[in-house]
Amino acid sequence: MVSIGLKSSRHLRKDIPGKMVMGDDDLVAEKDTSTDPSSSVKLDELGGNSSSVAANTRNETLILDNELQHLSLERKPKNSKAKIKKPVPVSQYKPEPWMLQGEDQEMPRQLNLAIVGHVDSGKSTLCGRLLHALGRISKKQMHKNEKEAKEKGKGSFAYAWAMDESADERARGITMNVGVAYFDTKNYQVVMLDSPGHKDFVPNMISGVTQADAAVLVVDASLGSFESGMGVNGVGQTKEHSQLIRSFGVENLIVAVNKMDSVEYSAERFNYVKSQLGIFLRSCGYKESAITWVPLSAMENENLVTAASDTRLSSWFHGTCLLEAIDSSAAPHRDVSKPLRLPICDVISSHVLGQVAVCGKVVCGAIRSDSKVLVMPSGELATVKIIERDSSRLSSARAGDNIAIGLQGIDPIHVMSGGVLCHPDYPVSVASSLELKILVLDITVPILPGLQFELHAHHAKVSASLVRIVSLLDQKTGKASARKPRMLTARQAAVVEVRLEREVCVEEFGTLKALGRAFLRSQGSTVAVGVVTRVVQVQGERAEQAS
Repeated sequence: MVSIGLKSSRHLRKDIPGKMVMGDDDLVAEKDTSTDPSSSVKLDELGGNSSSVAANTRNETLILDNELQHLSLERKPKNSKAKIKKPVPVSQYKPEPWMLQGEDQEMPRQLNLAIVGHVDSGKSTLCGRLLHALGRISKKQMHKNEKEAKEKGKGSFAYAWAMDESADERARGITMNVGVAYFDTKNYQVVMLDSPGHKDFVPNMISGVTQADAAVLVVDASLGSFESGMGVNGVGQTKEHSQLIRSFGVENLIVAVNKMDSVEYSAERFNYVKSQLGIFLRSCGYKESAITWVPLSAMENENLVTAASDTRLSSWFHGTCLLEAIDSSAAPHRDVSKPLRLPICDVISSHVLGQVAVCGKVVCGAIRSDSKVLVMPSGELATVKIIERDSSRLSSARAGDNIAIGLQGIDPIHVMSGGVLCHPDYPVSVASSLELKILVLDITVPILPGLQFELHAHHAKVSASLVRIVSLLDQKTGKASARKPRMLTARQAAVVEVRLEREVCVEEFGTLKALGRAFLRSQGSTVAVGVVTRVVQVQGERAEQAS
């Protein structure tokens, strides 16, 4: 039988992909040869007889073992990275005609709006009040929230619970994850991203703000609270959030001066907040013309969706309400001239989208149903089966759209938050080391080579270490002012090299800004912000060389 098995292995056929199946003629050899007179004939046809089988069993077994090992190697599923085509230069990319067509007529333009600010400034209450006023929260749901909030002694949190849905968030009275909600204005379908304000959840806030086209910075006008957010004894979250959203490329900022009712709608207090915060915002790079100041009270529904009705506010403020300010935001730029890039914000599963689904914002290019996408950094191919936007089915989506996608033909283990969906012919760079141009924030402890920190890039978060400080930069000219300095202190600009604990999908800032920004956090604080100037190691090139 060993001999028969050996010889018949030459007649294997491939009826089933990836599996070996014997031919029908080989099955005859499995009959009992002692009762079948034709067995000796069959053995002869196979290249041997019963005596030769007995004599050569040991040698043939070794040969068979070698051949079977060879077969197992041949039939071993290949790594999907070998399927990745040789990267084509991005300069050769040309958008397909369907990408350049107008947007779906029934779907308005999307505006991704981040709501940020110091803890307890009233962000979630503002979001809930806004949604309720626009009819996005039913009376039944609102009544339920009010009842549950009163039962837990948190009656004022009823509107906030429209966004803070988890038990932990409601128990602690703070936002921990990014809440997502939708509402419509005259010009936009707004994707509202309610971000955590507590310093412990800044990484979650970063993940939300990375999708933003515009932002609302919520400031608590009440005495002591504004000063706490500005950080009299250190950097408050108002300052940190302002720096982060500007570093993400958000140029249009609405400053919602909330809780004006607590200061009797005082014009003097509003002007004080505006002057103090305005100085800092301009130092972050905001232009005065790009900042809109809106005094309001979310709890009292003053100046939220309609002009203020309280004469204490309307007597001196004649600007726009919050909803009008949002609707007046500059339209986001949609870049379909570059290959698809969709950073994965979260991996989800649902009955509609399937077991493997992702959500995120298309930062460039376009995507449509039944197309193939490359999932990086795993290098696996997948098929796009379903595209949804605010629970509405789409046939395609373009840059700027915040969508959910159902994928098929891929194992969930290869899909992760921080990964990127790409055009199969134009994979994103995957780096294990980076050269960054950074600006050090208001730190108290100098940054030295060897520093261990967390690096945030779009939705990816990875442990990293500072390998070396290449040079200091003159902030006015951008040129190197000192080579290999020993350390970095507050407000210095520098070029540094960092090593990542695991590989991350990034692009050089000059190639794609959305994937070229980086944030360095250490001991619960953001210590520096920067951009990727050079990808030191690229996985795609190594995979190509290996194949």
